Amino acid sequence: MSKIKPSKGAPYARILGVGGYRPTRVVPNEVILEKIDSSDEWIRSRSGITTRHWASPEETVTAMSVEASGKAIADAGITADQIGAVVVSTVSHFKQTPAVATEIADKVGAGKPAAFDISAGCAGFGYGLTLAKGMIVEGSAEYVLVIGVERLSDLTDLEDRATAFLFGDGAGAVVVGPSDEPHIGPTVWGSEGDKSETIKQTVPWNDFHLGDVSRLPLNERGEIKFPAITQEGQAVFRWAVFEMAKVAQQALDAAGISAADLDVFIPHQANMRIIDSMVKTLKLPEHVTVARDVETTGNTSAASIPLAMERLLATGQAKSGDTALVIGFGAGLVYAATVVTLP
Repeated sequence: MSKIKPSKGAPYARILGVGGYRPTRVVPNEVILEKIDSSDEWIRSRSGITTRHWASPEETVTAMSVEASGKAIADAGITADQIGAVVVSTVSHFKQTPAVATEIADKVGAGKPAAFDISAGCAGFGYGLTLAKGMIVEGSAEYVLVIGVERLSDLTDLEDRATAFLFGDGAGAVVVGPSDEPHIGPTVWGSEGDKSETIKQTVPWNDFHLGDVSRLPLNERGEIKFPAITQEGQAVFRWAVFEMAKVAQQALDAAGISAADLDVFIPHQANMRIIDSMVKTLKLPEHVTVARDVETTGNTSAASIPLAMERLLATGQAKSGDTALVIGFGAGLVYAATVVTLP
């Protein structure tokens, strides 16, 4: 017989508050066209993106996260010192250690919570939300701050016609807390590592450390290019449209609801064509509000779902208590989908 006392937490968990931060600089497609041979019409037709936000030197991963977190904590109606864990999903914090989550936890006034980073690309918010739910039900934390934050402008090759127009910067945060009723459904998540080369960093950091110029990418002027995110666009598009719609349906089934029961659909804001194709494949009714934040925010990877959620609520397109399907998917390839009640 085990001598270990069983853990005891809340019966369920829910999102209590959401906050977002978009950098002050708005970058239209015309700026992107200064470096690539394309057109505003081509970018819009391929992605649906008209503008994106790029961070200034002062708008660091930490600074943006603190701003978004402060809003989420206030929206949740708790104080920062009640937070028992901070989970940050990002691929654009360039210090290998320590985790940026520890610095953010300190700056928001959370005291001494558990704090760690995760790397799950565009599915990072879903991964963080699932971890938060587990901590609350298990009893290791009463309130968990989940942050998705990116400065993808630092990892964008502005001379890459396939990706230069896609990425933006920003931070989104939610506070997850206890609930007497289920407000976060079962997570359908997974990975397809055999497709890991379809979205990747051009070269690893240690190639720079080794100093072998022959291994490093060069621009047309023969200058060393900083590592950037690159992707096989058509392969990613096909995977997202056909495979992720299946995952989204599995999340609906796991939650015991149908598309007709939904109020809101918040997919990862990767590309407007992908979003529209998923809506069609899932046969979502016209009453379902669909997040299309990508048009003015671009692809912000781990930050895209909480940023889109925050905007829908702030503009009145969605309301507290609505039932929403959220799904993130990207580099890895990884994915995570679940049904939640909006805060």
